[in-house]
Amino acid sequence: KPEADVIVIGSGIAGLCCGALLARYNQDVLVLESHDVPGGAAHSFEIKDYKFDSGPSLFSGFQSRGPQANPLAQVLDALGESIPCEEYDSWMVYIPEGEFLSRIGPTDFFKDLQTYAGPNAVREWRTLLDAILPLSTAAMALPPLSIRGDWGVLSTAGARYAPSLLKSFAQMGPKGALGATKLLRPFSEILDSLGIKDPFIRNWVDLLPFCLPGSNLMIYMFSEWYKPGCCLEYPIHGSGAVVDALVRGLNKFNGRLSLKSHVENIVVEDGRAIGVKLRGGQFVRAKKAVVSNASMWDTVNLLPKEVVPKPYQEKIKATPQCESFMHLHLGFDAEGIREDLGIHHIVVNDWERGVDADQNVVLISVPSVLSPNLAPPGKHVLHAYTPGTEPFELWEGLDRRSNEYKELKAQRSEAVERALGPGFDREKCEVKLVGTPLTHQRFLRRNRGTYGPAIKAGEGSFPGHSTPISQLFCCGDSTFPGIGVPAVAASGAIVANTLVSVSQHSELLDAVGI
Repeated sequence: KPEADVIVIGSGIAGLCCGALLARYNQDVLVLESHDVPGGAAHSFEIKDYKFDSGPSLFSGFQSRGPQANPLAQVLDALGESIPCEEYDSWMVYIPEGEFLSRIGPTDFFKDLQTYAGPNAVREWRTLLDAILPLSTAAMALPPLSIRGDWGVLSTAGARYAPSLLKSFAQMGPKGALGATKLLRPFSEILDSLGIKDPFIRNWVDLLPFCLPGSNLMIYMFSEWYKPGCCLEYPIHGSGAVVDALVRGLNKFNGRLSLKSHVENIVVEDGRAIGVKLRGGQFVRAKKAVVSNASMWDTVNLLPKEVVPKPYQEKIKATPQCESFMHLHLGFDAEGIREDLGIHHIVVNDWERGVDADQNVVLISVPSVLSPNLAPPGKHVLHAYTPGTEPFELWEGLDRRSNEYKELKAQRSEAVERALGPGFDREKCEVKLVGTPLTHQRFLRRNRGTYGPAIKAGEGSFPGHSTPISQLFCCGDSTFPGIGVPAVAASGAIVANTLVSVSQHSELLDAVGI
């Protein structure tokens, strides 16, 4: 039917979390997706029986429960869904100092530090963990699922969790509680205040945000990677299983998902968002709200220019963007490949250039190591990419059918391929795919193929979820708390909570047991 209580534009992780929770809240919700598959940047695809992740593949916290659980795990718990995973605790690191198998947890990394950086680095890392882990416990004491974007948050979060927050700060003492105020500042300031000067540690901390989705909040990353008993997880059926679980949750509570439904624009009357117009001209009415899971730049472009306040337009236009990606997807024979290959590998070519320099860092995922069902028998799937560092300017204006585009595609993918090592021959692969910033722009409907806003701690903050247009909300990586799977899951949940009553929200928290 051409109407719903709430229309969600886009079925990325944030849009699906928002839509599925709204359905759980007994709202009539319709999620509109331009692509022929759901998932946004987290969707998966299949070619010749090889199942590829298009985006994130390094996960943790799926099995966590309770107030300090991963935001996505809290959403799945609310929907009564789970994701079977394989657990592991290590990843291969190739850096200028050497190569080693890095294990997560509070103790194993000390061995790597002793080998590649020396005893002083060991002492400084211990100082850092002693300071950060208590802060991470306090920061995680407020469950993301309890937050909403109105004054009702005083009830669902403030009053409900005040005792646990006060307890956490009391355990830290006055000095530790005062130090917690630094969490909103650049992480480098925390390192400076602790006297952390070892170049290996400083480089390592710069590198970590490229590894774990959502670790733009460094305090969250330390909680996930360096507390006792932590582990990494990979969905047995690939990252697409995350999307499938959210879609199941949406359907379970009678929410609707419509694929190949491209939103042409958001319809605004008397300053209120009242629905959307699809590419074919069909109008779909939203009785309560429209939620955009598109980026901030793409959302503004969906609105009639005359209804958007000029200061808001200028603020969006002035927000800096992360760069885009180069992707390499390969399906190949496992014969001759060592059995201890490992699922994840990270390559840093030159610390001096910085981890955000183009083609300097390459992430490699071979998920079929843990999930053989992702490839035909005796085969592997591989996804290698440069993490949000590929300049869009190199590609802007190129015709995808032109020789110039094909030549640039071959040239820029060479750096990704070199990271696989001299013994790897791409010509022997059964499936060979290269994705560029134009691929990102086209398939994911991302402005300039961007990874998201480049907002640095201490220099700005991610926008909230409301907009100057009444009944129009935003979720996803253009909103608080930022980029990455845990962050966007939290943003979708916050918008869903905001659109229902405080009593409904509190009942859900009771049902989930947090």
